[in-house]
Amino acid sequence: MGTFVISKRFDDRYKFVFTSRKGKTIFTSPSMELKMECEESIEAIKTNIEKYTYVKARAANGKYFFKMMLDEAVVATSRKYTTPLLLEKGIDEIIRTAVKSDVLDFTMNEFVFPD
Repeated sequence: MGTFVISKRFDDRYKFVFTSRKGKTIFTSPSMELKMECEESIEAIKTNIEKYTYVKARAANGKYFFKMMLDEAVVATSRKYTTPLLLEKGIDEIIRTAVKSDVLDFTMNEFVFPD
């Protein structure tokens, strides 16, 4: 099952990624000012996955990627894939597992370990 991971960028803005069960990033969201925006976007994806479209494209270096769209808005951009088949597997993993995926929050600057 995939996982959503919220983190902070170097410019103090927030983003989230969706990773495969093997830990590979499938897509990354645009930067957001508030962590709450990430949480709301993730919840929207999880509850309305069937409403999203995937616009496939090819980068200048020949690799394949997609943009996850809701209406005309880009919600996320995928990593680069070497083949169209791998790109399709990435999209399939989102559709199959996003609804039941966990959300991890890596925005904390401190970690507390039990004694």
